[in-house]
Amino acid sequence: MSDAPTIHASVVLAGARAILIRGPAGSGKSRLVLNLIQSAANGPLIFARLVADDRVHVQAAHGRLVARPPAALAGLLEVRGIGIQQLPFEPMAVVSWVVDLDAATSTRMPEGTATRTVIAGVGLRRLAVAPGCDPVPMVLAAVTALPSSSAAACSPENGRPVQPDDRCAAPLPLRAGQA
Repeated sequence: MSDAPTIHASVVLAGARAILIRGPAGSGKSRLVLNLIQSAANGPLIFARLVADDRVHVQAAHGRLVARPPAALAGLLEVRGIGIQQLPFEPMAVVSWVVDLDAATSTRMPEGTATRTVIAGVGLRRLAVAPGCDPVPMVLAAVTALPSSSAAACSPENGRPVQPDDRCAAPLPLRAGQA
């Protein structure tokens, strides 16, 4: 995958879902990664780990988007005001969500194509965050409560009928005592 193109983005694995975070320089990509990692240490996520910060190798594989850090940046996260920090990292992850920070196209109730994007020919869920908005609550809600695109079809026992292309998954587990 060393020949795969790189894009200006960061990726964090949050539970079982990798989130690719895009935005202009200074928009808070690294900060969002750090906040999600901290959410796993003392918040609603049970696991979060850095995949890549600032530059990400992306490649389509069997209809999924695989993200890896460039070798020279693996495990490095820039924390504004502190500098470059070495963190544990995942060598690769399959991206489930794209978060666009400082998105001029952000709307209160997005619909249709505003909720999707395509990277390297792979369709992905998209969350557009308006300039000045704190992305952490929206991202946590998205990755802990919304269905996974790769889950198996639901059964009538869970309250939803099975229909073609109707997919659902249980939300990521919360820590004990959290609702």
